[in-house]
Amino acid sequence: MSIFNKINFYKKTVPEIFEQNVKAPDDAKVVIIGSGFGGAVTALRLAEAGIKSVVLERGFRWPKDDQRKIFTNETLPDGRGFWHKKGFFKALNTLPVSVDDFGGVVDVTSYENIDVWRGACVGGGSMVYTGVMIQPERQYFDQLFEGRVDYDEMSNIFYPKVRKALELSKIPDDIYESSPFGHSRVWDEQSRKAGYEPYKVDSVFNENILRKELDGECRASAIIGESTLGNSDGAKFDLTQNYLLDAEYSGMTAIYPGQIVDSIISDDDGYRIQVKNTDPEGNILECYNIKCDYIFFAAGSIGTSELLVKAKALNTIKGMNEHVGKGWGTNGDALVVRSFSQLKGLTQAAPCVSKIDDATSSAMPATLENWYAPGIPVNIGIAGSLGMAFDLKNRAEFKYNEESDSVDLLWPENGNDEAVDAIRKVNNKICRESLSIPGVPLLVPDVSASFTAHPLGGMVLGMATDNYGRIHGAKNLYVMDGAALPGSAGLVNPSLTIAALAERNIQEIIKNDFPDESVI
Repeated sequence: MSIFNKINFYKKTVPEIFEQNVKAPDDAKVVIIGSGFGGAVTALRLAEAGIKSVVLERGFRWPKDDQRKIFTNETLPDGRGFWHKKGFFKALNTLPVSVDDFGGVVDVTSYENIDVWRGACVGGGSMVYTGVMIQPERQYFDQLFEGRVDYDEMSNIFYPKVRKALELSKIPDDIYESSPFGHSRVWDEQSRKAGYEPYKVDSVFNENILRKELDGECRASAIIGESTLGNSDGAKFDLTQNYLLDAEYSGMTAIYPGQIVDSIISDDDGYRIQVKNTDPEGNILECYNIKCDYIFFAAGSIGTSELLVKAKALNTIKGMNEHVGKGWGTNGDALVVRSFSQLKGLTQAAPCVSKIDDATSSAMPATLENWYAPGIPVNIGIAGSLGMAFDLKNRAEFKYNEESDSVDLLWPENGNDEAVDAIRKVNNKICRESLSIPGVPLLVPDVSASFTAHPLGGMVLGMATDNYGRIHGAKNLYVMDGAALPGSAGLVNPSLTIAALAERNIQEIIKNDFPDESVI
């Protein structure tokens, strides 16, 4: 299909995203850059405090429909899945894939030694993650934050606050026992044979919608392995259904999709944000400036770090310290595969049910989470896992590239080797005891760390910022997203911690940084 025909197809399939070309106002007291977990929490809590904000989101607002196929899938993806990606790139299953150039929901940013997968839509990563939200153990949390964040306060106040807002729950037994979750039961059985004890994890998937899919009352999505490129029926209780919805409903928050922030310039009167208003095809409709007093950075670890590293290098924001752009890590992520596993069920559902931990097989603790086989439309006996290792050592930094006017991520070629070794030991142990095969021979490696879906760091809390996300040396600038985490979330998916930290930090910021009369 030609690109012209593709665009016409998208306009018929998802006309809503072509109707979002309104630019933001030229003057806004408070601007939030990004609408993922950090940005959504910030927007709602500001709104509740009576503080108006403008949210700039480069991606688009995708609709929900329980019968329409809004999103593409990983088996035969198209431009709806990926953010202006050109040429071939590695899919999650490490096989090469190519799509048309379009403003899809996932940005695969390719650096020299790592691909970074991140959300590019209203709702950010909440639209495209696998919905796992886990609180890290104290021992790992404290090693990461070194006393800058109190674990008890997070555990007693802010983690529960996010759990309540996102209505987190474990996958119920009746769904776990259904046919599409057969691979999850096999995964658990294999883990037990190797001496591990799988335990259920909190998920953001809506059990009522999962049951509707199972009963044929709506188009199947999550139960056939759709998640990474979006769930058309809203099976994931993403941020557009809670934090962002409530913030907009208050009348205090306005979200503007298609707005790409190029740069930020400080002056005597505050800040000037240079913005491009774009459409889903990538056309620039208008370039304009927004004048503001407060900026909350929530563009994700990559987006936030890029903007601030560039601003420091070009001296458009003065006073930031030497820690800007440093402390970036992959969260120890790896895709883990076993083949020739027992067959149960025709398809593999996307939601993660359980995980296992191993703190003794290697010097680096590791965990595996039950996953699905990305890009495989039917269950052919492949057991997929998301592996994570607790890596405190391997970190990278961002550097401004003057020649290309871009920011490079200097991740070393061997940066994931220790994490891969730790995760491989766990997978090999399971393979030996379950008589399965590591990887898919000649096609997919057993453990691949060529990507991360959990980019963290670059503006580390307590280093580039104070202990509440205020950027050192720059007035009224705040980091509210994964850039604040020190390269790891502590052997868990980072979304819960990002949101809980944002809850903690915005409470402090509203209390101390906003005079009553300044922003209403």
